[in-house]
Amino acid sequence: MKEILNTASQQFISDRDMMKDIFKWENTYIIPVSAMMLKGKADEEKIQYCKKLVKKNKGVFSGFRGNVLLPLVAKLALDPSPDEKLEKISKIYDALKKYFFGNESLVFTATLLADIISPEEAMEVSAKGKQIYKLMSKEHPFLTSSEDNVFAVLMALSEKSEKALITEMEDCYKYLKKPFGSGNSVQTLSHILSLADGDYKEKSQRIVDIYNGLKDEGRKYSKYFELSVLASLALTDMSVNEIVSDILDVDAFLSEQEGYGFWSIDKKTRLMHSAMIVAGVYADSETINAAVVTGTLAMLAAQQAAMLVTISASSASAAAASSN
Repeated sequence: MKEILNTASQQFISDRDMMKDIFKWENTYIIPVSAMMLKGKADEEKIQYCKKLVKKNKGVFSGFRGNVLLPLVAKLALDPSPDEKLEKISKIYDALKKYFFGNESLVFTATLLADIISPEEAMEVSAKGKQIYKLMSKEHPFLTSSEDNVFAVLMALSEKSEKALITEMEDCYKYLKKPFGSGNSVQTLSHILSLADGDYKEKSQRIVDIYNGLKDEGRKYSKYFELSVLASLALTDMSVNEIVSDILDVDAFLSEQEGYGFWSIDKKTRLMHSAMIVAGVYADSETINAAVVTGTLAMLAAQQAAMLVTISASSASAAAASSN
């Protein structure tokens, strides 16, 4: 395994174990994905402070206190002024709620947006996002749901016109539905790819090639929202063969770590975690500057999609546990 991947993988395990100690009773799905955001840039003291900060300022029934708590705390811990960042996130969230139904994924969207826009800009972005959402719903009335709100908001930041975004979204969707089906996961892929530059066929085919490359190596990747991680990798300059090889190398490393054994996280989820580690090395969505570029937005959309499936899995797991 490449040294850069080995370092990233070792750091992930260290961050995951730290998060497990701090959030002892949290769901096993949400901890690893939250830990991947840290990359060794926050210590336990800072994370503990941010955890207490959220719980002090947000009520127990707040959307800030559910499964989104861990990724929110991770993002706050990466900021030099977490108190100010939480206040900014809250203001952006309040603006979003004027146009969209408030939920955990919308909280995470506000968290992402806080790195890009000011609270004063949030209302305009929210309004434009609502218009894009209506266009999405017109194209796919049975697929479009509240989960797509967050992608519509990210699209509202794009320099592309609404018409161009919807057109490319549809082109990508039609191209990808043959290999992956016509479900929500493919619609999510089309959202992500529409934000990135490049020919829609080339972008879409790269995802298919990575998926098939893993399949050829005997590893079946999930066709659910986990596909969004492959989208973030497809938008890098890495060759498909190198991407596949790197994912398998990291997966082999994770298979030997505590928490990834037979009775722990399943192989498909482990493969997604491996892809996320590789994506974190080659497609760092944290490098956001003042000018919002399409590549960064696509990476943010991929991160949002991965968090959506993690929150959903965590909620389903908790519901199953409570019914037993």
